[in-house]
Amino acid sequence: MSEHAAHAEGHHVNYVRIWQILLVLLVISVLGPMIGIKIVTLITAFGIAVVKAYLVAKNFMHLNLQPRYVVYILGTTLVFMLLFYAGTAPDVMKHSGDNWVKPDVVQPSAPHH
Repeated sequence: MSEHAAHAEGHHVNYVRIWQILLVLLVISVLGPMIGIKIVTLITAFGIAVVKAYLVAKNFMHLNLQPRYVVYILGTTLVFMLLFYAGTAPDVMKHSGDNWVKPDVVQPSAPHH
């Protein structure tokens, strides 16, 4: 949609203001884990990421101006991605399984002079 068409509909997106909001959210998401409280880290990492993704998709990708089926396809893709993660995470997070053992992380040895 051109800027002329956006003005004709009666709304104008202030991209600089959206950018400023995204910068503030970035700073919060970087500083949040430094507090050291696990729930604050999770909220700042995932909660703010969802808000930032929504702002980018809505304002810069203009998904709100696409046909409805595009939004449904995007939503379906996100659901499948979450299902894939939920299905594989229990195996990946374990240190051993029925037929395998996750190797320990190899610590780097001291440099030889």
